[in-house]
Amino acid sequence: MGLLERPDDASLRPGAELAFMTGRTARGPALKPRKSPEQSRSAETVRTILEGAARVLEERGLAGYTTNAVAERAGVSVGSVYQYFPGKEALTAALVARETGLLIAAVQAATEAETPELGLRRIVQAAVAHQMSRPRLALLLDREENRLQLADSLDAVTRAISGALLALLGHLEPAPPVEAEIAAGDLFALVRGMVDAAGERGERAGDALEHRVLRAVFSYLGLPFAAL
Repeated sequence: MGLLERPDDASLRPGAELAFMTGRTARGPALKPRKSPEQSRSAETVRTILEGAARVLEERGLAGYTTNAVAERAGVSVGSVYQYFPGKEALTAALVARETGLLIAAVQAATEAETPELGLRRIVQAAVAHQMSRPRLALLLDREENRLQLADSLDAVTRAISGALLALLGHLEPAPPVEAEIAAGDLFALVRGMVDAAGERGERAGDALEHRVLRAVFSYLGLPFAAL
C-alpha cells in the first residue's frame, strides 16, 4: 500500500486532525491545538496550514521548519497559524494525526475486501503507500512522533492495524499457525518493522518493498504467494 492511493483529505471530518490530538501525549498541553475549527472556512484554513507544514518539512527539513516558514508556504499570516496552533510542536502533532488518519482509513477499508487474502494485501499496500507516497515527510514525521512521544497516534495505528488483521485472520482458510491474536501481533510487528526500516534506509521503490513484505506475510501464514 500497485499502490493503494490515500483517501483525499476531504474524507476526514473537518477538524479531525486537531481533535485527534486532544488526548494523551507525553508533553501535554503544549501539543494541543488552540481551538478546533467549527466552520468550513476555518477547517479549510487548517488544512491549508497543515499542507504548508508538510511541504516545508519535505523541502527544508527540520532545520527550516518554523512557523514563519509554514505561514509563508501556506500563504497565510503567522497570526493565522498561531490562531490554531500554539507552536510548531502542536502543528507537528496535528500533521501526524492527519497522516495517521489517512493510514487508518485505508486499513479499515481493507477489511471490506472480497477475500481475507486480498484484505491482507491491501493492508500491506496501505502501509507501504503511507511510507512511500511522500517518503521524506513520512520519515521526518516518524522521528518527530517518537521524539514527541505521541502516544495517541501510536496507539491508534496499533489498534487499527492489529484489529484489521485479526478480523481478516478470522476468515482465513487454512487458519493461522498460531492463535489469531498472536498472529495479528506478529504480522503487525513484521509489517511495521520492514516498512519503517525501508524508510530509514531511504528506499524509494515502493513496489519492491510491497513485494518483500507480502512475501513475508504470506510465508508466515503458510499461504501461497503470487506476485501482484
